[in-house]
Amino acid sequence: MADLGHLTHKIRSKNAGPFWLTIDIFCGGKGAYDKVASGLSTERLASALKVSPDTVKRFDIADLWVVKFSFPRPQVQGSIHDRDMHGASWAALVSEIEIN
Repeated sequence: MADLGHLTHKIRSKNAGPFWLTIDIFCGGKGAYDKVASGLSTERLASALKVSPDTVKRFDIADLWVVKFSFPRPQVQGSIHDRDMHGASWAALVSEIEIN
């Protein structure tokens, strides 16, 4: 097993507007992309992020070797309860997910 942070080229999380977050997993090659695309389920990602899998949108972009996930922010961006205004900290959680 390998964690995504070591298997991939880069993992980035960011805002996708004030109500959504996006996680981009840049695989850096076809082999890594195939492993991530087949080994990382939407349910596994949702579990790691503690969000409902029904709210997660997945985009597999084979030509770019990228797997992308978007999901609703737990707090509206900039609200008094928002602790990550730019959405950048979610990438660290994803990088620790282990896949086969």
